[in-house]
Amino acid sequence: METIVEPLLTGIAQAFEPINLMMLVIGCLIGLFVGAMPGLGSVNGVAILLPVTFLVPPTAAIIFLAAVYYGAMYGGAVSSITLGIPGASTAVATVFDGRPLAQKGKADLALVTAAIASFIGGTISVILFTLFAPPLAEFALKFGPTEEFALMVLAFATFIGLGGDDIPKTVFSILIGLVCATIGLDIISGKPRLIFFDIDGFLHGVNFLVLAIGIYGIGEMLWTLEQTKGDVQVHKVTSTFKSFIENLKQVRKYFVTTVWGSVLGYFVGILPAAGATPASLMSYGLAKTFSKDPDSFGKGNVVGVAAPESANNAASTGSMLPMITLGIPGSPTTAILLGGMIIWGLRPGPLLFSEHPEFVWGLIGSLYIANVFTLLFNLALIPVFVRVLTLKFTILAPMIFILCVVGGYVPEQTLHDVWLMFIFGVVGYLLRKLNYPVAPAVLAIVLGPLAERSLRQSLLGSQGDVMVFIERPLSALFIGIAICLALYPVAAGLRARRKAAAEAGQA
Repeated sequence: METIVEPLLTGIAQAFEPINLMMLVIGCLIGLFVGAMPGLGSVNGVAILLPVTFLVPPTAAIIFLAAVYYGAMYGGAVSSITLGIPGASTAVATVFDGRPLAQKGKADLALVTAAIASFIGGTISVILFTLFAPPLAEFALKFGPTEEFALMVLAFATFIGLGGDDIPKTVFSILIGLVCATIGLDIISGKPRLIFFDIDGFLHGVNFLVLAIGIYGIGEMLWTLEQTKGDVQVHKVTSTFKSFIENLKQVRKYFVTTVWGSVLGYFVGILPAAGATPASLMSYGLAKTFSKDPDSFGKGNVVGVAAPESANNAASTGSMLPMITLGIPGSPTTAILLGGMIIWGLRPGPLLFSEHPEFVWGLIGSLYIANVFTLLFNLALIPVFVRVLTLKFTILAPMIFILCVVGGYVPEQTLHDVWLMFIFGVVGYLLRKLNYPVAPAVLAIVLGPLAERSLRQSLLGSQGDVMVFIERPLSALFIGIAICLALYPVAAGLRARRKAAAEAGQA
């Protein structure tokens, strides 16, 4: 422990140096707004700002980019809650309960919950990063494609709980997402597949943000227009110091869920190619599955906001671990950070701790400080975010429409994706009218490519032997847990029917 405390204190002191602290504060503010803008997210934000860092020393540069990354994790919840549009894939699960809370006039509660949960997740993950970096890096090396596929299966299993008692509709929604995930070029042969009518725009596949913004932006707007005929009641949202204190008292409702969601998010985040999105979706699915009141999820449950927000912030820190210790990026954003480090003459890997300790511990120290600053900025700006909801729908709807178009165009910068986004919006609207859950479809298009790659790598390595998934201990454990989670709603339903039948017999 003594060997950790001294360099950590040195790193925190280095992060407080004027140039480093200035870059950290600017990075947190920029990241907060980058994350809140639909279609941007941490990946685009860090990539766009990478050239700026060449003007400062390497330590200040990586602290700045890490702060942007951190701030974007917080900011993604803002548009998810206030507009119902996920700022990035990592915040899509926050829409499920954050948006209903905002529609009930409790946007300030949702935003405070997201900020507090993000802070708890970030703090726990940074502590874990500091204490257990070497052993966790060694553990992550044991994860091959077989274990990665089993983990994806576990993520799908946890999401079956989102369908409530209607499991067939949930499975159907997942299958729609998986079909969309296979559009594009085959990952092994390179041949095009599902290129409808030989449209060139499908060659790059269906981008997640196009689907998510279409369903949760355009689809939500169409649904609102149909239900209200354009006459939307603006809920009065109070954002006073008294209401802020009342919202803070709600922490006890989600504190336990936030803690284990943080631990789950961190461990998922350290796995190469996993990242914060599956972590947040898995955390939300588990929170609902094991909740005493699962029916309240999707209708405005604060736990449904806290669980994904704690997980995605914890995963963002966790994804830095393989980048620093192994030179393997744990997420697309850390891949950009890795490229920046190489440009600055730093070689990520096990020797980085011994060759450049001031850099590593300066970065770790800055994460503690960035977590506090981002929390303060987020809480201070809540009145500004809440004011968005006081706008008339005749003003808000065009703003949402413009943000959706920009968000759909940014990923690939092609109008094909914009038209595709409109189609997904209509599909999302129809699914909602037919009471089909859309969240599993979004999950499937995110995890589908990861699951397919891991599956095909595993089968190629085992020459087609599917037993490889239960012969490896970690893989067998994940699949076993997935089967239990998938059968849990069925068992719960049978138990409820037997109880109802017994009560009817006694009557």
